[in-house]
Amino acid sequence: MILHIDMDAFYASVERLDDPELDGKCIIVGGLSNRSVVCAASYEARKFGVHSAMPMFQARRKCPDAVFISPRISRYKDVSEKIMAILKGFSPLMEIVSIDEAYLDVTRCRRLFGAPEEIAAEIKARIKSEIRMTCSVGVAPNKFLAKIASDMEKPDGLTVIPPEEALEFIKTLPLSRAPGVGKSCRKRLDAMGLKFLGDLWKCPEKTLEKRLGTFGIRLKELSQCMDRSRVEPDRFPKSVSAEKTLPENSADKELLKACLLRQSGEVGRGLRRLSVKAKTIILKIKHADFKGITRSHTLSAPTQSSNAIFRESARLLENYPVLTMVRLIGVGASGFVPEDTPMQMGLFSEDQDEEGAWEKLDQALDAIYEKYGPDMVKMGSNIEN
Repeated sequence: MILHIDMDAFYASVERLDDPELDGKCIIVGGLSNRSVVCAASYEARKFGVHSAMPMFQARRKCPDAVFISPRISRYKDVSEKIMAILKGFSPLMEIVSIDEAYLDVTRCRRLFGAPEEIAAEIKARIKSEIRMTCSVGVAPNKFLAKIASDMEKPDGLTVIPPEEALEFIKTLPLSRAPGVGKSCRKRLDAMGLKFLGDLWKCPEKTLEKRLGTFGIRLKELSQCMDRSRVEPDRFPKSVSAEKTLPENSADKELLKACLLRQSGEVGRGLRRLSVKAKTIILKIKHADFKGITRSHTLSAPTQSSNAIFRESARLLENYPVLTMVRLIGVGASGFVPEDTPMQMGLFSEDQDEEGAWEKLDQALDAIYEKYGPDMVKMGSNIEN
């Protein structure tokens, strides 16, 4: 049996925890400019139609009397660590999905803590008494159903789907609730006359594979309550990224490069904290019409150098024709290898000397940022950014 624990309106709840005067008020957390997006909204604000990822100007129109708060990520991480410590006390098989949600495999925990639903109730009680916040928990025979269950009675909910009732539950579950079913996929399923997961029982697997590829097979398995994904303790991130919505749309590549410089520093620090190097550098751009593009390049030698990440992301930008205005730009790194993986030496010693100098600079800046925060030192071209 699997538990999915999901904190209720986490960012907004932390703000309310730190300022009791916010109790009962509409809270919207996100960038404060109209070009930013909503990171989280309290349930009071959600009643007005505000939701995460909504443009901030729309949130202000829908809920003008809300309290708008800029995110405090470090504070949210502190609270998250305390919550995850509570969860880990119930099972070593814990998978942290994000800052505010996790899976627990409690299959073999009955003798220590009781039945799965009893464990879920105890987790909710511990979080409420020790953290003074609420969470919603789903209990089910697999991760897929546990996540759906945790969302059924929010906030402060507890939903149990026993194994013997799982197929009956799936029978009437809308296909739109299945992970990976987006708008285009839903249109194809609608065209096939398929509305619920139970409708797939009579649909041949070959037909689903022909229409939807391997994802069709995955949907067929989910309709039969088959989910092979396991709870993966200490799941390692597959990428590190940083992005920024610009104060104003721009096609000025020098301004965009200044953003890349700062973001490359953030990505480099992320890689060094993980003790890894990245083989692939990714440039992300979202245009004013909200169309997004990515460009990537695989390096001959993996890196964790902020300077190397900036050089490569700037080169990707230089080779990309910016024909329409840009509203968001970002840098990512993936394809991780351990930082101590042996690498082939460069052909010229001066190249290695230069790289070594940048590595020393990175180490010095990391120490400053760790002690004084990320805004203590800025590159010259980032003074205004």
